Amino acid sequence: MAIFTGAAVALITPFKEDLSVDYEQLKKLIDFQIENKTDCIVICGTTGEASTLTHEEHLECIRVCCEHVAGRIPVVAGTGSNCTETAIYLSKEAEKYGADGLLLVTPYYNKATQKGLIKHFTDIANSVSLPIILYNVPSRTGTNILPETAVYLAKNVPNIVGIKEASGNISQVAKLMSLADGCIDLYSGNDDQIIPLLSLGGKGVISVTSNIIPEDTHNVVKKYFDGDIEGARDLQLKAIDLCGALFCEVNPIPVKKATELMGLSNGVMRMPLTEMEPQNAERLEKAMREYGIEF
Repeated sequence: MAIFTGAAVALITPFKEDLSVDYEQLKKLIDFQIENKTDCIVICGTTGEASTLTHEEHLECIRVCCEHVAGRIPVVAGTGSNCTETAIYLSKEAEKYGADGLLLVTPYYNKATQKGLIKHFTDIANSVSLPIILYNVPSRTGTNILPETAVYLAKNVPNIVGIKEASGNISQVAKLMSLADGCIDLYSGNDDQIIPLLSLGGKGVISVTSNIIPEDTHNVVKKYFDGDIEGARDLQLKAIDLCGALFCEVNPIPVKKATELMGLSNGVMRMPLTEMEPQNAERLEKAMREYGIEF
């Protein structure tokens, strides 16, 4: 059974002006998501600026999230690292806190061969009993999980059950699903490719856009599975310009600006992320207004 079906939000991590984590605001963001039909919370992923969190902050975000969600929807904790031992530590702790699943990004900077990826993910998976979603985002990590590697892991490691595909390579995803023959749950990692990946057998999306339009993102997937393909497609296409604006600078700079405009957060980021360029902020505001977002 899939960890979730539908739209999961890749949740931002709110910071105070002094750059400490704002846990009270985090709870408010979680409630906003649940009230607006998000199907799953993904905490401490790329959009959550996990790479700038200390281990203590990282785990506290997961603990607070699991405690505050309190079983209302699934919580998937990002516990990946380029250090296998660190990923094992974070994963074990997330399991203790009550996470429903884990999201494991491919090792970055030091990277790995496909053999190394198999060993890395297998060792982490063997350290916990939680179901695991692999996270393939080669534009950030410099490492691509080949279809054969993902399928090998899904078939040989019982709790590796899914993959978030953010390669943007539809042909690669098609090959993956052909080889998998149903052994792996597929989630889109790109908000502008939800429908294409659903058509290849996907279960949903792990979405940045859900931070600001959670109900519509949820409805793209729901309408598709309800058989309203035209309605799902229309919602997907309606959001294309908004998606473009949300990725006109590196994520999560634009989405944090968007949540600031909506009054959901103060938009504060940790270095090396910096304030959005004025012309890009103007583009984002325009796209949000044209979409119909009020702020």
